[in-house]
Amino acid sequence: MPRRSNRPVDWEALVTENENRLYRAALAILGSRQEAEDAVQDAFLRYLERAPEDLEDPAAWLMRVLVNRCRDLLRARQTRQTLPLPDDLPAPGPEERTELEELYALPPKDRALVHLFYYEGWSTAQIARGLGAPEATVRTRLFRARARLKKLLTDGESDFK
Repeated sequence: MPRRSNRPVDWEALVTENENRLYRAALAILGSRQEAEDAVQDAFLRYLERAPEDLEDPAAWLMRVLVNRCRDLLRARQTRQTLPLPDDLPAPGPEERTELEELYALPPKDRALVHLFYYEGWSTAQIARGLGAPEATVRTRLFRARARLKKLLTDGESDFK
């Protein structure tokens, strides 16, 4: 269904201004390039289909839709049946891990908070509105995520799930 708006939307400018930011957020949350690309595409499609006519901040609306889509994809992952990896599969040793890999060792909820706060520059109030959670909860979860990340970076162990 086409978007019913009285205001013309510069679709090309909207996509150009937001695609990289949305992709980085989705990649930080999901940890998968393919799923991140799908989530960004879904966010733009939902904008075309469902964005309110009186939308004041399309970028914030798109981010909110993207985060919700990432949550859906993470829930779907939990219901999929997975097979264990073979024991002889080569894997990097602890000395080869980078800080980004440590970030990916955090639970998806924590990765989302860290990304929105540090990389997107969102305040805890903006994150709370975007996630539909109380601001105090966001601050507490962000504090815990920082503590986990610090432990991962200093110990080099990633036993958090």
